[in-house]
Amino acid sequence: MTPDRVLPERARDTVLASQKCEITEYEIYRALARRASESRNRKVLEETAAVEQIHYRFWKSFTGIDLPPDRIRIALYLLVYRIFGITFTLKFMERGEKKAQEVYRELLPDVPGLGSVLVDEERHEKALIALIDEERLRYTGSIVLGLNDALVELTGTLAGLTLAFQDTRVIAMAGLITGIAAALSMGSAEYLSTRSEGEGKNPVQAATYTLVAYIITVIFLVAPYLVFASYYLSLAVTILNAIIVIVVFTFYTSVTRDLDFRGRFLEMAAISLGVAALSFLLGLLVRVFLHVDA
Repeated sequence: MTPDRVLPERARDTVLASQKCEITEYEIYRALARRASESRNRKVLEETAAVEQIHYRFWKSFTGIDLPPDRIRIALYLLVYRIFGITFTLKFMERGEKKAQEVYRELLPDVPGLGSVLVDEERHEKALIALIDEERLRYTGSIVLGLNDALVELTGTLAGLTLAFQDTRVIAMAGLITGIAAALSMGSAEYLSTRSEGEGKNPVQAATYTLVAYIITVIFLVAPYLVFASYYLSLAVTILNAIIVIVVFTFYTSVTRDLDFRGRFLEMAAISLGVAALSFLLGLLVRVFLHVDA
């Protein structure tokens, strides 16, 4: 097929890459629209897909060829969607769009009509993404409450118990009892807090998000003591697990809320690991002064 418009040779490879990116994102938005449970979100995604298809045809008018979408990238984004939800996925894609916009600006002298596409990329998709309404994002505060409290309290508790008891089974048992009891307490507190605030959130859902986030974190942190015989190795893996939780959730909130990842990660890590270090020292003091035997 002969292209409708002439394209400088130096820009051909970049234009082909942009064309493939547009058809890939068109397929991603279509796939997300099919999976959307709310009609409002489905409409937003279908509109965004239509815009990407228009952009694909724009690039095709220069190249004169059809390109297949990147199936691996589509599968990756659908996996991200299943794990983190629609808002995170769209925000994550938006970061890639910003890089594409930089490429488009470099092509402006070589590609007639690209200015309108660039304006489209900068305004239209951002406006559509802002319309996405996702339940779990409304309850991010409840999830943060459960995760933060579990990380700080249980990491510190397990560190203190490690040196005080020096028995992985006993430590795991004490950690699970402490963690589950604290999760129930925190869920109850979140229910009462949400109910009294009256900000339009469902107190049962808020309490559930807090409770589930807390219990999942408890299980993840206690698990090493059920797997390894060495209590020092168990503590090391627990701390590593805590860092993984902090990285994953901080990245999630930084993407969905457009926040600084590095600052929030360092803050959470410093608090959790600092409490763990102090608790470990407390366990040492308890063991020495109370003459607790292994």
